[in-house]
Amino acid sequence: MRKFLTGTILVLTAISMLAPFLVMLLISLSSDNQITFTDISGLVQSLTLKNYHNVTNSIPVWRYFFNSLFVSVMTTVGQVVVATLAGYAFARINFKFRNVIFFLILITMFIPPQVNIIPLFFLMRELHLVDTYSALILPGIFGGFGVFLMRQHFLTFPSELEDASIIDGCNKLQMFVKIVCPLALPAIATLSIFTFIASWNSFIWPLIVTNSEAMRTLPLGLAVFKGSYREIIEWGDLLACAVICTIPAIVIFLMGKKYIINDVMKGGIKE
Repeated sequence: MRKFLTGTILVLTAISMLAPFLVMLLISLSSDNQITFTDISGLVQSLTLKNYHNVTNSIPVWRYFFNSLFVSVMTTVGQVVVATLAGYAFARINFKFRNVIFFLILITMFIPPQVNIIPLFFLMRELHLVDTYSALILPGIFGGFGVFLMRQHFLTFPSELEDASIIDGCNKLQMFVKIVCPLALPAIATLSIFTFIASWNSFIWPLIVTNSEAMRTLPLGLAVFKGSYREIIEWGDLLACAVICTIPAIVIFLMGKKYIINDVMKGGIKE
């Protein structure tokens, strides 16, 4: 009985979360005269891709898509590399002022991102990077959360594996690439998913640091597209653009969810 109740609650919770996305998808595939919020069953009578065709003809949605994908991928790769190297250094290497520097990095996690927007914009302007991919990517590469996450993971890393790799003839770099990184894959995947989704959904920073239409990301393009309506909102076109904006984040999560496990060191060493 307890398992049945638990399963029922989980199913109902999943349905409540999936229902808005399913309705959004159905509306994006429905013709204009079928879009009503009083009769959902009418949405599935005649599905069409006309709304997606209208979106691609109205705005350069695929340009926005490429910008978001490129910025998100480069930001994710950059932050994973920086956070993995820094996290390992803070966890396994003794150097002067290690704890002080790590404490300063932790402090940045408690500062609201909105506080840094104006200083970052002035910095990008002085570097002549406004309205460029560099301005969209560089601020997202460095983050306190990623360093903290990787450091906590490497603190649980068994030193026996490091000693065994050194005995086998590996240097520090070989040990890091061949032993440490493969065993850190769950933590790396978790950080990658969080970073990619945060970068993909970013709105305020691209709004401030970009000027031209060619540099707009997908969330910014969606906002501009919605703002183009004056009296009558074309819900089919608008939600078709929203579906295009949503699908990559869902795909990335589904691809990496198997790596998000509680015991990140499972199978790393046997006693």
